Amino acid sequence: MKSILVINGPNINRLGKREPEIYGYDTLADLEKNLVEFGDGLGYEVLCKQSNYEGQIIEWIHEAQDHGYVGVIINPGAFTHYSYAIRDAIASISIPVIEVHISNVHAREPFRHISVTAPVTKGQIVGLGFNGYELAIQALIKGGS
Repeated sequence: MKSILVINGPNINRLGKREPEIYGYDTLADLEKNLVEFGDGLGYEVLCKQSNYEGQIIEWIHEAQDHGYVGVIINPGAFTHYSYAIRDAIASISIPVIEVHISNVHAREPFRHISVTAPVTKGQIVGLGFNGYELAIQALIKGGS
């Protein structure tokens, strides 16, 4: 079975508790369960990982290509705005990466408007809640076209 890796960055483990007026009341466990089931329905294995540590996220990005994943979906969290190390890790692999944000980062604080990671991704999906991850899975499966 072909596999897709979903990586969630810092504070995503706080879903359901952190700013529910922005992120909702569903938890990371809810998101991961939904994505695994969604992938299964399309004939793909979806593996979900979350870390608050930049180095761990970089390792997973490298491993995604080394282990033959179809692609990566990443919500880098706050690393989106300043992690050139994660940006370089994404640029270092040849499989597609799609950046996802639950909230519309472009309608929030000005510092959230800049993504250093988006320019090296296949695309960016923002503001569609958990549905953004499902759209990213579909895009990876269809090859982004």
